[in-house]
Order: sequence, then C-alpha cells, then structure tokens
Amino acid sequence: MADVVAPLAGKILAVLVEPGSKVDEDDELAVIEALKMENHVYAPSAGTVKEIKVKVGDSVEDGALMLVLE
Repeated sequence: MADVVAPLAGKILAVLVEPGSKVDEDDELAVIEALKMENHVYAPSAGTVKEIKVKVGDSVEDGALMLVLE
C-alpha cells in the first residue's frame, strides 16, 4: 500500500483517477495549482486506487494525504 501526499501546498485543480482505477508507476493522478503554476502529482508505484481523500477545489498543505494506492 502506498500513500500519495501533496508535494506542496496549493489548490486541487483536477483528480484524474477514481477508486478502483489501476495505475502504473509515474501515471498522473492529480493536478495542484500553487503560485499560479500547475504541478502534476504522479503515482509512486503501480497499484489500484483504494481511496481518494481530496476533491477539486480543496486546499491542501504540503505533505497532506491525497490518495491511497494498494
């Protein structure tokens, strides 16, 4: 199981997966806006999306849990 955490503080612009989605290592999972720039969040390993802890419009802090992969 792998936790996917926010690499920086910002606002969630997009969540590109849903629970049950199968992902490969380095697949794009979400987009965070910080300092008017889009920052992409990638899967740290292959797996299946178990839980999504954020939604579009949420503000997240650096290190906040965004998704859980298994």
